[in-house]
Amino acid sequence: MLRDDAAAVVEKLKIKNFDAKPVVDKVVELDRLRRNLQTEADALVAQQKQKAAEIGALMKQGLKDEAEKAKAAVAALKEKSSELLARMEEAAEEMERNLVLLPNIPCSQVKPGKGAEDNEVVKSGGPDVRLPEGALPHWELAKKYDIIDFDLGVKITGAGFPVYKGKGARLQRALINFFLDCNTAAGYTEVEPPVMVNRDSGYGTGQLPDKEGQMYHAGLDDFYMVPTAEVPVTNFFRDVILSGDQIPQRLTAYTPCFRREAGSYGKDVRGLNRLHQFDKVEIVRVEKPEDSYRALDEMVAHVEGIVQKLGLKYRILRLCGGDMSFTSAITYDFELWSAAQERWLEISSVSNFETFQSNRLHCRYRDESGKVCLAHTLNGSSLALPRVVAALLEDNQTPDGIVIPEVLRPYTGFDIID
Repeated sequence: MLRDDAAAVVEKLKIKNFDAKPVVDKVVELDRLRRNLQTEADALVAQQKQKAAEIGALMKQGLKDEAEKAKAAVAALKEKSSELLARMEEAAEEMERNLVLLPNIPCSQVKPGKGAEDNEVVKSGGPDVRLPEGALPHWELAKKYDIIDFDLGVKITGAGFPVYKGKGARLQRALINFFLDCNTAAGYTEVEPPVMVNRDSGYGTGQLPDKEGQMYHAGLDDFYMVPTAEVPVTNFFRDVILSGDQIPQRLTAYTPCFRREAGSYGKDVRGLNRLHQFDKVEIVRVEKPEDSYRALDEMVAHVEGIVQKLGLKYRILRLCGGDMSFTSAITYDFELWSAAQERWLEISSVSNFETFQSNRLHCRYRDESGKVCLAHTLNGSSLALPRVVAALLEDNQTPDGIVIPEVLRPYTGFDIID
């Protein structure tokens, strides 16, 4: 793509407010150097073959001196060829180091914008919330009903690692099981992946090198704690060529997730608003390119259906270029209305990455003609628990306690937190 039209790539990445020109120029320059070195090396190999053929003929003719000169020439050509191959490998590695600094190109539906304020609300729904007099934010409700202990989490680990207790712990488990059941009923296969991944896995889905500072790292083994189940599950397909009957792939997984959230502070991090460890259920799809945007619409509708079952007020946003992730081609965010905090809380991102991840992963499939093609990868939160719990607690509070949505009661075993 960069060889064909580097200027177009630079222009498209401006939508993400990313100045790609210095990196693109460097990549194109290194690619040109690598190809020139390859051409030169190929010519030397051809000369080596020619000289090698001459040696045999000279030996047959008894011209030993000339044969020895030819052998010396072949040795010199091999040495020069080795030098060229080393330079070529060095250029290729440097090109790759620069290439991975380029974010994914946004699709044509993505509009320019600086940040969250420029995102487009595409749909909203759910009931209006009327809180009783003296309504509390969720962190005070958690303390009042002794269901989440933030201070104990600080003692054990640090801020952002809450301890769930009693009905709070059962609510967590209920939501995880409810979300997984919704996903499997929709045709997703449940898997349980590792919650630590190696560097290749982080690189494959685009967390590395872009988000290295936001991930928890076990240095001795060079493992990373997963920031989302997307990372291990999508890596199931690293270095895989799927046959026609193996695509599409639809998987769902629950994992605890770990994010350093460096630089976060203030009222936005109170209570469950922003945690370092949290629970999340994820859906992941691998699709043929011609099917991926239909799959994206299905995923958005599926997540919306789950939110509607919970009876919460929500809205769906299409993110502008300036608020999108490094890896995404297009992203829809779901937000719930927190009546007690009087603000929207993000609970899900549903994204199409097109070939960005599959290119890094070498995730491919064989089409009907037998040609090997890059697949499209997609994923979505279905759902992230902390802010769902925050909205559930705040929006369902009554003078008698917190009423559990009817759809969750078979999972919780209780109707009210009191």
